[in-house]
Amino acid sequence: MSEVPNVEYGDRGVALPNEILRSVVGSGVHGIAIEGTDDHDEMGVYIEPPEWVLGVERQREDYIWRTQPEGVRSGHGDTDLVLYSLRKYLRLAIKGNPTVMLPLFAPEDSLVVVTPLGEELRAMRAAFMSRLAVERFLGYMGSQHERMLGQSKRNVPNRPELIEKYGWDVKYGSHALRLAYQGFEIASTGSLSLPLPDRERARVLAVKRGEVGRGEVSAEISRMEDAVRTILDEDRSPLPHTADLDRISAWAIDAQRRHWGWN
Repeated sequence: MSEVPNVEYGDRGVALPNEILRSVVGSGVHGIAIEGTDDHDEMGVYIEPPEWVLGVERQREDYIWRTQPEGVRSGHGDTDLVLYSLRKYLRLAIKGNPTVMLPLFAPEDSLVVVTPLGEELRAMRAAFMSRLAVERFLGYMGSQHERMLGQSKRNVPNRPELIEKYGWDVKYGSHALRLAYQGFEIASTGSLSLPLPDRERARVLAVKRGEVGRGEVSAEISRMEDAVRTILDEDRSPLPHTADLDRISAWAIDAQRRHWGWN
């Protein structure tokens, strides 16, 4: 009987040799991984060849590799890798996608690949921070909050082993609370700490271990969301409304030209 192949999409011959940045993402970079339970997630950025950028034929803008086959949930010991083309990555980061922002703020020991261009990209992290990013964090938080309460309208698969053990999906709860803490930090300071600060990290881990009741977690998430909304509504955030598009675009053009040897 033949083995079912693991997931792989995109052109590895383009993505891997042209990487400029890759870091651990997921629970590991937040400091909330629990030994023996979490998979390993990585995300990175590569620069496409000039014919892909300038030509008329549309090309895939990412490379995805997973240990598991299609439709099989990743578990302990599995690896999920996503690499985005620079242009797609920048578009997602400008919108404030919470996961996409992580390689910009990941600590040095979480970096897997970083070239001089990758260092330049990380040095521009402040250019991506905006009130739009805060809204995106709150949006993701809201989705996770609904799922932990079983109120999501989407057909989202629960983790039956967590439901059986705790009576609810504590992983959704830990994600929602983490995003609430991070949204508050970004709104109030304009930056993002990775891993989570000690107090917040301990609290999220307690939720993830099932040591805090669902009602208590839900109430805390709602309080944090209200606090973030107050900062935004009272115009107390140091952030601009949108990312610095001019700076990001100018760097992207120059970075691609240098990568291609055109400068």
